[in-house]
Amino acid sequence: MGIKSRQLSLQKGQEAEQRALRYLLRQGLRWLDSNFSCRYGELDLLLWDQQVLVVVEVRYRHNQRFGGAAASITSQKQARIIAATQHYVIMHGLGHVAVRFDVVALSADDSLNWIKNAFQT
Repeated sequence: MGIKSRQLSLQKGQEAEQRALRYLLRQGLRWLDSNFSCRYGELDLLLWDQQVLVVVEVRYRHNQRFGGAAASITSQKQARIIAATQHYVIMHGLGHVAVRFDVVALSADDSLNWIKNAFQT
């Protein structure tokens, strides 16, 4: 992947995260943090849904050729998200907070699919 392709991909990813965040805020969730990164992985969006910490993985795919955005979250990616979430909870002193893992899948055709409880710990 060339530098321009990588920059375009990064820009598309940031735009997708902003679009997902705006959508989730309109649904009543409250923003907590974005793009938290640690040695275990990165968390795209962290929000509150009442008393539940919602960790949102935002996926953008130009087309559905290889299963689309939602299908791109492998078990290894899920494990990294879970480990990073555990680190975040400990680091921020959130105790025994309930956690939900959601996915917001976006496509080039402007479709948005919010998958609540996409995977479990």
